[in-house]
Amino acid sequence: MTQPSPPEPSVAVELEKLRGTMAEGFARVDGSLALLVQRGVQTDRALADLDDRVDSLERGRWPLPSVAALVGALGLILSAWQLAAR
Repeated sequence: MTQPSPPEPSVAVELEKLRGTMAEGFARVDGSLALLVQRGVQTDRALADLDDRVDSLERGRWPLPSVAALVGALGLILSAWQLAAR
């Protein structure tokens, strides 16, 4: 039986280059993913802030229909009172 010949040095060099290229690509992808995660967190924060602002606007709006109903009822009472006074 014959012994297998050792791999040529060029194969080892090419494998090392390939490893470096893969590591560089993974680092770039990791950086891009980190940026996307950061933007997602910022978007979630902005949506939460917007939701809080909308809630505060909705809470501040509830007295308007009540005030309109009170003014309408007061107008009706005053009209009935003036009509009864004649």
